[in-house]
Amino acid sequence: MVLDEVWRRLDGVEALSGPHGGPLRRTVKLILDPLVIRPVQHPECAGSILTADGAVLLATRMHAAADVLRATADWFTLLKATRRALRITEGNAQDLYFQRCFELATVSGTPDPVRDRAAAEEALRDIHDMTAGRTTQALKEYLNDPENAREVAELIQIAWRRRPFTAVDHHTAQLTGLLEACAAERLGRTGDDDSFDDLVTRSVGTHTGIRLWQEESGGFAQQLGLTAHPLPQSPEVGRSAAKATLGLPLDRTIHERVFTVLQASIERSELPSIPELVDAEIARACAPWALLDESLRVAVAAGATLAVRLQPLDSLAGQEMPTAAITSGPEPAAAQVINGRWQREAYVLQARRLVVHGEAEGPLGAIASELQVPWRPYMRRLWARMHGRDVRELPVYAADELWDVLDGVARSVILDHRARVKKALALVVTEPETMESRAG
Repeated sequence: MVLDEVWRRLDGVEALSGPHGGPLRRTVKLILDPLVIRPVQHPECAGSILTADGAVLLATRMHAAADVLRATADWFTLLKATRRALRITEGNAQDLYFQRCFELATVSGTPDPVRDRAAAEEALRDIHDMTAGRTTQALKEYLNDPENAREVAELIQIAWRRRPFTAVDHHTAQLTGLLEACAAERLGRTGDDDSFDDLVTRSVGTHTGIRLWQEESGGFAQQLGLTAHPLPQSPEVGRSAAKATLGLPLDRTIHERVFTVLQASIERSELPSIPELVDAEIARACAPWALLDESLRVAVAAGATLAVRLQPLDSLAGQEMPTAAITSGPEPAAAQVINGRWQREAYVLQARRLVVHGEAEGPLGAIASELQVPWRPYMRRLWARMHGRDVRELPVYAADELWDVLDGVARSVILDHRARVKKALALVVTEPETMESRAG
C-alpha cells in the first residue's frame, strides 16, 4: 500500500485518481509502473511487500515526478475537454491519452487551457488519425455484412477441420524443469539456460495445446478457466463485442478477438487491415492454445504447469487442484516464490477466514471464492498477454524473460485483487455514512 499512501499525499492529480483518492488502475498500468517507478530497473520497488529501502526509493521516485504527474493530470483534463468539443467517441480516453499526456507534460510542462488548446487538438487528431480506418465500428460493419460473415464462417470451418490431432506425450516433467530454471536466478541458484530453447525446438507448446482438444485431457482447458466447455469449440463469427461481456479466452468469437486487438493498440495504423486482422484471428483461434508463435505456446504451457500449483489458500480452506493436473512431489521453486508472496497478502488472510467460516458472500466473498481456484484468473490474464504478444509478433526468447512474464502475471492478479478489496471496503464504509446522513 506504499504507492497508494504516497499518491494520496500528492495534490493536483485528481484527474488520474479514483473516487476514493488512490491512483486509477490505468494510472498505475500506463504511467506509474512503466514511466515513473520502473520496477524492472528498480527491483526494490517491484515486490508486493517492500523493504524499508524499497519503500523509500518508491516514495522518492514518486515525489521526484510530482510536478510531471500534476501536469499530466492537467493535460488529460484538457484533452478530454477538447475530445468532447471535437465530438470524438472512439476508444477509451485513459487508454489512448494517458501516456501521450505524460509525454506532453514532460516536454511542455503544465498546459494553459487557452494557449495549448491547439496542441491538444493536434495530439487528438494525431492519435485518432492513427486508426487509419481500423476502428471497432469498421470491424462491426465488416463482420455484419452478410457476404463477409458467410465467407468468414467458411474459413473458420476449414481451419478448424485442419487442426492437428496427432497423439502427443505428456510434458509435465519438462515444463516443471523449465519453471525451475526460470526461478533459479531469483533464488540465487544455477539453472539450465537452454531448457526453454529446447522445449521450443521440440514443439512442446504445440503438443500441450493439441492435448486440450482431446478427451484424454480430462477437460483441462475448462478447469483452467479458458473455456466453458469440456473441450474447446470452434469459434463463431460474432456480431458485436464489448469489454464487459467478452467470452472466456478459448470461447471468444472472431469479432471479440479482433475487437481486443483494436482496443489494445495505441497506433492502429501499424496494424494490418480489418480483413487481414480477421483472417489472422481465424488462424490463431484454430491453433493450439489459440496462439501462432511456438515460444508463446511454450510460455502458456509453462504457465499452466505453474498455475495449478498456486495456493494462496491452503487445503484447509477448501482449495482443490484441477483433477487433470494433480501431481505429486515437492512444491516447485517457481510456485514457492509466488505462493510465498501471495500468502502474505492481508486480503488473502482475510479471505481464508471467510472461506473457513463459510462466510464467503458479497464482493469480499467473491474474491475469496476466486482464491480457491487461483489458476483461473492467472491463466486468463496470462493468455491475454500472450495473445497480445502474438498479435504484435513479440516472442519470448529465454527462460529469464519467461519468468518475468509469469511472475508479472501473478503480480497483476494480486494488484487486481487488492484494488477490488479496497473498493469493497470503501463501499462498506460509505454505506453507513450515507444512511447516517439520510437519517439526519
